[in-house]
Amino acid sequence: MHLFDSRVDAARRLAVALERFRGRRPLVLAIPRGAVEMGRVLADALDGDLDVVLVRKLRAPDSPELAVGAIDETGWSYIAPHAASAGADAAYLERERRLQLETLRRRRAQYTPARAPLDPAGRVAIVVDDGLATGATMIAALHTVRAKSPGWLVCAVPVASPDSLELVRPHADEVVCLAAPASFHAVGQFFRDFRQVEDDEVIALLHGRRTRNGGPQA
Repeated sequence: MHLFDSRVDAARRLAVALERFRGRRPLVLAIPRGAVEMGRVLADALDGDLDVVLVRKLRAPDSPELAVGAIDETGWSYIAPHAASAGADAAYLERERRLQLETLRRRRAQYTPARAPLDPAGRVAIVVDDGLATGATMIAALHTVRAKSPGWLVCAVPVASPDSLELVRPHADEVVCLAAPASFHAVGQFFRDFRQVEDDEVIALLHGRRTRNGGPQA
Protein backbone atom coordinates (compact mmCIF):
# COMPACT_ATOMS: atom_id res chain seq x y z
CA MET A 1 0.00 0.00 0.00
CA HIS A 2 1.38 3.40 -1.02
CA LEU A 3 1.17 6.07 1.66
CA PHE A 4 2.66 8.81 -0.55
CA ASP A 5 2.47 9.66 -4.24
CA SER A 6 6.06 10.92 -4.30
CA ARG A 7 8.75 12.51 -2.17
CA VAL A 8 7.24 15.91 -2.93
CA ASP A 9 3.87 14.72 -1.62
CA ALA A 10 5.55 13.36 1.53
CA ALA A 11 7.42 16.63 2.07
CA ARG A 12 4.24 18.69 1.76
CA ARG A 13 2.63 16.56 4.45
CA LEU A 14 5.72 16.87 6.64
CA ALA A 15 5.59 20.64 6.20
CA VAL A 16 2.15 20.66 7.80
CA ALA A 17 3.49 18.71 10.79
CA LEU A 18 6.42 21.16 11.08
CA GLU A 19 4.37 24.33 10.57
CA ARG A 20 5.19 25.67 14.04
CA PHE A 21 8.78 26.30 12.89
CA ARG A 22 7.69 28.75 10.20
CA GLY A 23 8.91 32.21 11.10
CA ARG A 24 11.94 30.85 12.98
CA ARG A 25 14.10 30.55 9.84
CA PRO A 26 14.83 26.85 10.30
CA LEU A 27 17.79 25.25 8.57
CA VAL A 28 16.60 22.20 6.64
CA LEU A 29 19.42 19.70 6.18
CA ALA A 30 18.62 17.00 3.65
CA ILE A 31 20.40 13.66 3.29
CA PRO A 32 21.32 13.22 -0.41
CA ARG A 33 20.22 12.28 -2.76
CA GLY A 34 16.52 11.47 -2.51
CA ALA A 35 15.75 13.71 0.45
CA VAL A 36 17.09 16.88 -1.18
CA GLU A 37 13.89 17.11 -3.20
CA MET A 38 11.97 16.92 0.08
CA GLY A 39 14.27 19.44 1.72
CA ARG A 40 13.56 22.01 -1.00
CA VAL A 41 9.82 21.68 -0.37
CA LEU A 42 10.24 21.98 3.41
CA ALA A 43 12.62 24.95 3.28
CA ASP A 44 10.27 26.83 0.97
CA ALA A 45 7.15 25.97 2.99
CA LEU A 46 8.75 26.96 6.30
CA ASP A 47 10.58 30.06 5.01
CA GLY A 48 13.87 28.42 5.94
CA ASP A 49 17.23 27.67 4.35
CA LEU A 50 18.27 24.45 2.63
CA ASP A 51 21.58 22.63 2.72
CA VAL A 52 22.77 19.04 2.66
CA VAL A 53 24.16 16.96 5.50
CA LEU A 54 26.53 14.49 3.91
CA VAL A 55 26.56 10.98 5.30
CA ARG A 56 26.89 7.59 3.64
CA LYS A 57 25.69 4.22 4.70
CA LEU A 58 28.23 1.46 5.27
CA ARG A 59 27.00 -1.43 3.16
CA ALA A 60 26.73 -5.04 4.21
CA PRO A 61 29.30 -7.28 2.43
CA ASP A 62 26.79 -9.42 0.54
CA SER A 63 23.79 -7.07 0.54
CA PRO A 64 24.70 -3.53 -0.53
CA GLU A 65 21.17 -2.26 0.11
CA LEU A 66 21.48 -3.19 3.80
CA ALA A 67 23.20 -0.62 6.00
CA VAL A 68 25.48 -1.97 8.72
CA GLY A 69 26.38 1.55 9.79
CA ALA A 70 27.04 5.03 8.43
CA ILE A 71 29.82 7.59 8.23
CA ASP A 72 29.88 11.39 8.19
CA GLU A 73 32.28 13.89 6.60
CA THR A 74 34.56 13.99 9.64
CA GLY A 75 35.12 10.22 9.46
CA TRP A 76 32.97 9.53 12.53
CA SER A 77 30.99 6.34 12.03
CA TYR A 78 28.06 4.59 13.61
CA ILE A 79 28.10 0.79 13.53
CA ALA A 80 24.73 -0.92 13.76
CA PRO A 81 24.14 -3.72 16.29
CA HIS A 82 23.57 -6.22 13.46
CA ALA A 83 26.84 -5.44 11.63
CA ALA A 84 28.77 -8.52 12.79
CA SER A 85 25.90 -10.90 12.04
CA ALA A 86 25.73 -9.42 8.53
CA GLY A 87 29.38 -10.36 7.96
CA ALA A 88 30.92 -6.92 8.48
CA ASP A 89 34.09 -7.59 10.47
CA ALA A 90 36.61 -4.91 11.49
CA ALA A 91 38.76 -5.21 8.37
CA TYR A 92 35.74 -4.99 6.06
CA LEU A 93 34.35 -1.98 7.94
CA GLU A 94 37.66 -0.13 7.67
CA ARG A 95 37.74 -0.63 3.89
CA GLU A 96 34.11 0.43 3.56
CA ARG A 97 34.73 3.53 5.70
CA ARG A 98 37.58 4.65 3.44
CA LEU A 99 35.52 4.08 0.28
CA GLN A 100 32.47 5.98 1.54
CA LEU A 101 34.52 8.83 2.99
CA GLU A 102 36.07 9.41 -0.43
CA THR A 103 32.55 9.52 -1.93
CA LEU A 104 31.55 12.12 0.66
CA ARG A 105 34.53 14.29 -0.25
CA ARG A 106 33.63 14.14 -3.94
CA ARG A 107 30.01 15.03 -3.22
CA ARG A 108 30.90 18.03 -1.07
CA ALA A 109 33.11 19.38 -3.86
CA GLN A 110 30.35 18.75 -6.39
CA TYR A 111 27.31 20.01 -4.47
CA THR A 112 28.60 23.16 -2.74
CA PRO A 113 31.94 24.02 -4.38
CA ALA A 114 31.71 27.78 -3.89
CA ARG A 115 30.67 28.03 -0.24
CA ALA A 116 31.02 26.48 3.17
CA PRO A 117 28.16 24.40 4.62
CA LEU A 118 25.49 26.52 6.32
CA ASP A 119 26.04 26.71 10.08
CA PRO A 120 23.26 25.27 12.29
CA ALA A 121 24.68 26.79 15.51
CA GLY A 122 21.84 28.19 17.61
CA ARG A 123 19.21 27.48 14.93
CA VAL A 124 16.34 25.06 14.55
CA ALA A 125 17.96 22.34 12.41
CA ILE A 126 15.62 19.90 10.68
CA VAL A 127 17.37 16.81 9.32
CA VAL A 128 15.18 15.18 6.67
CA ASP A 129 15.34 11.85 4.88
CA ASP A 130 12.78 10.02 2.77
CA GLY A 131 12.48 7.24 5.36
CA LEU A 132 14.24 5.17 7.99
CA ALA A 133 15.03 1.52 7.30
CA THR A 134 17.86 0.74 9.73
CA GLY A 135 18.22 4.34 10.96
CA ALA A 136 22.01 4.24 10.51
CA THR A 137 22.39 7.17 8.10
CA MET A 138 20.03 9.33 10.15
CA ILE A 139 21.98 8.63 13.34
CA ALA A 140 25.21 9.69 11.60
CA ALA A 141 23.51 12.81 10.21
CA LEU A 142 22.12 13.81 13.60
CA HIS A 143 25.51 13.24 15.19
CA THR A 144 27.31 15.53 12.75
CA VAL A 145 24.69 18.28 13.13
CA ARG A 146 24.58 17.98 16.93
CA ALA A 147 28.35 18.57 17.03
CA LYS A 148 27.70 22.06 15.59
CA SER A 149 25.41 23.09 18.49
CA PRO A 150 21.98 23.67 16.94
CA GLY A 151 19.41 25.34 19.16
CA TRP A 152 16.89 22.53 18.49
CA LEU A 153 17.54 19.36 16.49
CA VAL A 154 14.66 17.70 14.64
CA CYS A 155 14.60 14.40 12.76
CA ALA A 156 11.86 14.56 10.11
CA VAL A 157 10.82 11.56 8.00
CA PRO A 158 7.57 10.51 6.34
CA VAL A 159 7.91 6.80 7.17
CA ALA A 160 10.07 4.55 9.32
CA SER A 161 10.32 1.05 10.64
CA PRO A 162 9.23 1.04 14.29
CA ASP A 163 12.62 -0.34 15.42
CA SER A 164 14.64 2.30 13.56
CA LEU A 165 12.46 5.04 14.97
CA GLU A 166 13.32 3.98 18.52
CA LEU A 167 17.03 3.75 17.66
CA VAL A 168 17.05 7.28 16.26
CA ARG A 169 14.91 8.97 18.92
CA PRO A 170 17.70 9.54 21.53
CA HIS A 171 19.84 11.37 18.95
CA ALA A 172 17.39 14.23 18.30
CA ASP A 173 15.51 16.72 20.45
CA GLU A 174 12.38 15.85 18.52
CA VAL A 175 11.34 13.22 15.99
CA VAL A 176 8.56 13.91 13.49
CA CYS A 177 7.46 10.79 11.61
CA LEU A 178 4.15 10.51 9.76
CA ALA A 179 3.90 6.71 9.77
CA ALA A 180 5.71 3.73 11.32
CA PRO A 181 3.91 0.68 9.88
CA ALA A 182 4.47 -2.74 11.44
CA SER A 183 4.57 -4.10 7.86
CA PHE A 184 7.70 -2.07 7.02
CA HIS A 185 10.18 -3.82 4.70
CA ALA A 186 11.74 -1.00 2.66
CA VAL A 187 11.22 2.75 2.32
CA GLY A 188 10.28 2.53 -1.35
CA GLN A 189 7.26 0.31 -0.74
CA PHE A 190 5.36 3.30 0.67
CA PHE A 191 5.85 5.57 -2.37
CA ARG A 192 4.07 5.27 -5.70
CA ASP A 193 6.97 7.15 -7.35
CA PHE A 194 10.35 6.42 -5.74
CA ARG A 195 12.65 7.15 -8.65
CA GLN A 196 16.35 7.82 -8.22
CA VAL A 197 17.41 11.46 -7.80
CA GLU A 198 20.54 12.34 -9.76
CA ASP A 199 23.45 14.59 -8.79
CA ASP A 200 22.50 17.33 -11.26
CA GLU A 201 19.05 17.51 -9.68
CA VAL A 202 20.58 17.84 -6.21
CA ILE A 203 22.67 20.78 -7.41
CA ALA A 204 19.62 22.40 -9.04
CA LEU A 205 17.54 21.96 -5.89
CA LEU A 206 20.24 23.52 -3.73
CA HIS A 207 20.08 26.54 -6.05
CA GLY A 208 16.27 26.64 -5.86
CA ARG A 209 15.62 25.54 -9.43
CA ARG A 210 12.81 23.31 -10.69
CA THR A 211 13.59 19.64 -11.27
CA ARG A 212 12.45 17.27 -13.99
CA ASN A 213 9.45 15.93 -12.09
CA GLY A 214 8.06 19.38 -11.39
CA GLY A 215 9.52 19.93 -7.94
CA PRO A 216 9.27 23.40 -6.45
CA GLN A 217 11.12 26.51 -7.48
CA ALA A 218 12.25 28.98 -4.86
